[in-house]
Order: sequence, then C-alpha cells, then structure tokens
Amino acid sequence: MKFQFVTVDVFTDRQFGGNPLAVVLDAQGLSTERMQAIAAEFNLAETTFVLPPKDPAHTAEVRIFTPKAEMPFAGHPNVGTAFVLARMGKVTGDRLVFEEKAGLVPLDIHRENGVTVATRLAAPQQLSLGETVDSEIVASAVGLKPADIVGQPIIASTGNNFLFAEVRSRDVLKAALCNNDAFARHLPMTRTVGVHLYVQAREHGVEIQSRMFAPLYGVPEDPATGSANITLIGLLAHNAKEKDLVLSKTIGQGFDMGRPSILQASAEKKAGKVVATYIGGRCVPMMSGVIDLG
Repeated sequence: MKFQFVTVDVFTDRQFGGNPLAVVLDAQGLSTERMQAIAAEFNLAETTFVLPPKDPAHTAEVRIFTPKAEMPFAGHPNVGTAFVLARMGKVTGDRLVFEEKAGLVPLDIHRENGVTVATRLAAPQQLSLGETVDSEIVASAVGLKPADIVGQPIIASTGNNFLFAEVRSRDVLKAALCNNDAFARHLPMTRTVGVHLYVQAREHGVEIQSRMFAPLYGVPEDPATGSANITLIGLLAHNAKEKDLVLSKTIGQGFDMGRPSILQASAEKKAGKVVATYIGGRCVPMMSGVIDLG
C-alpha cells in the first residue's frame, strides 16, 4: 500500500519557519493504529489524514494526530491541509468544510495572482470556559514563579481544552521551560492539551507573543498552535468590557524556539457573548513523497 504525503510549513511566509505539518492524502484504508504509527514516524507536532467526507456536501473528513494521540480539532493542521488541497487543485472555490471529531470546520482560501498562499478557519465550537487553576501549578509546569503569572489561569476551549496563563513580561515568557513531571502530576491529558502562555508585547510586527507546552501529547513545545490561539482571542474578547466588538490581533509564536510563526486571530462578540472565532495565516510547501507500507 502506498500513500502520498506532502509537508508544509504553516503560519509563515518562508521555508523552515512556522509549524511543520505532514498531510497524508487519500488515506482511506489506513486503520487508526496505522495513522497513529505514521504520525509518530513523522514526529511532527501533528500529521493529518485526508479521507472522503461522510456528507458529500463537505470537502473531506480530516483526522489529526500528534505523535502520541488523536486530536478532535487543531489549528495549524487545518490551515495547512486546506492549503495543500487548494494548491494541488484537489478542491475548487474559496470555501472548504472539513469533518472532524470536534465538529465541522469551515475554511476560507486566500489567493494572490491565482495562487493559494493562506487559509483561515472558523472554530468548530463556540468559546467555553472551564475551571480555573492555581498559579502555583502552572508555574511549576513551565518553570516559572507564581508571581510571574498575571491574574487567574483558566482552562478554555473552542474544540480543545487549553490552560491559559498571562505572564508579566516578554522576558518571563522567554524564560519558560517545560517540566514534564509537573504535567504528569497536575495536568493530565484528560484535563488539558497543554499550557498556553502569552504576553501582550509588540515586536516583529505582532501584538501578542505566546508559547505552548504539551509534553504528554508528545509536543514539548509547539511552534504555532492555531487551536490555542483561536481560543485565546475568544478569551480576550470575553474579558473585554465591551458588549459588542470585533477583536483582531496578530499573534507571534515559536520565536523563542527558532520557528517564528505569525497567526492572524479574530473574534466576534455580540450582546456580551463571543459568537465566533477565527485563525489564519500563510503557508509554504516543503516536501512530498510516498509512504510505502508493507
């Protein structure tokens, strides 16, 4: 059995930046176990598998795997998979809909001179807020002091649970280090995918810098986490005093690990409720090949 794959760098306009993604095309015939093994073999933050849609009105079913687990939804895999399908001419038009574990994921295609350069997705679920978590637990998981954290860390989701914590400065964000033992003790996979730190700091053309650690999913640090940042923009809109607004931010991630990523995030809030969130960015092709399974 042979399966074609493509890799792309997502949330960047240059090769060797952003977050790498492997896309396995026409993946029907692969079992869940084989998909997980292939994702572990690529050992990227995520690998996607493109399948025929269950509903012909949709573009495709897309399954997403980290090296250690399947994800119900993720950001850079959706942005990158839509980019690959559009660049390869496997889809037409400017609107796609992917079927995923967390629900339907609508995407827009952005072209320049007829060439696909970027995509944007809408979260499959509305913003939901979960439990708050002690700053001491978050600090121990990311190698910081409780005083480095601003306000109350909280778990929130638009399809995946992430633990969000604002830090006091850009230098604090740079100093964060993943502590696997603390994650295993206090932040199991059933509680959160990972810890997403952020600081409102203007540099390199962005307004917010962020870092995300998910060691239990096989991702010690992620260069760009669309599903975390799409939730972050919703959380920021939720916390804003305005009852009605459209909030847009340019978010940087991966700068402190040599994979600078730029994410365009926005949220719509009506009558005090966040009703929609979006994340998007540019992509560049990297590699292609064939998986030859005996």
